[in-house]
Amino acid sequence: MKIKHILLGSVVLSSILLAGGDIAPVEPIIVEEIPVANTWSFEFEPYMLIASMSGDAKIGRSPTVEIDMNFGDILEKLDIGAMAHFEALHQSGWGIWLDYGFMDLSSDITGPVGGVTDMSMRQGTLEAFAMYRQPLGSGHIDYLAGIRWWDNDLGVSHNLLPLDIEIEEDWIDPVVGARWSTALNDDWKFMMLGTVGGFGVGSDLSVSAAIGVKYVISDLLDLDLQYKGLWADYESGTQGEAGYFAYDVTTYGPIIGLNFKF
Repeated sequence: MKIKHILLGSVVLSSILLAGGDIAPVEPIIVEEIPVANTWSFEFEPYMLIASMSGDAKIGRSPTVEIDMNFGDILEKLDIGAMAHFEALHQSGWGIWLDYGFMDLSSDITGPVGGVTDMSMRQGTLEAFAMYRQPLGSGHIDYLAGIRWWDNDLGVSHNLLPLDIEIEEDWIDPVVGARWSTALNDDWKFMMLGTVGGFGVGSDLSVSAAIGVKYVISDLLDLDLQYKGLWADYESGTQGEAGYFAYDVTTYGPIIGLNFKF
């Protein structure tokens, strides 16, 4: 019986060898990797606001201070400043928007009867919005809702007079708004932005508006050119008392930024 099995195996093996080229080689199965879709896109933009400021402020029992500074005045008094914008957008249309900018200003003023008045001002704003993007024609509309945090500090002191006033005020405004963007051609994009906030929760009212264009340098970089204005009307404390603070100021001017996309 064992000899029969050996003979049978030999016959089968011989048949396979004699068939030779009639048996096609087995090709290896190549499984291609399916690329995973990137569900998020991001933008980060450091920018410079060539700022001017106009309005008035009042602290404590001191007279109302008129604020009227162009960019040259601000640059002369600027100690430090920084501005940056960030967006993250999911393919579902939902995203987040963060924007922060601040300026520290100081100035020494010599009075007509001697002595030096030292004035300092810090203005910072942080915007934190939820965003929803809806396609529209060759562009889209971004609906915005969230908060704008204001961080304003004012100080006035005199080296001869008993004058030393310092106010540190920060408040939060609820904000809603929208931004419309559209492609003008392959290289240029147009944008308009408007927000409104406060509603008596923080500011009595705060408004921002911007208009501008972006030049597409590459798939990863845009040049951003805008003109923007930001106004707030805020008041706290009781007028005529030491803790009173009023701020009715518009900050405005051109923006130049580099928008990195990834």
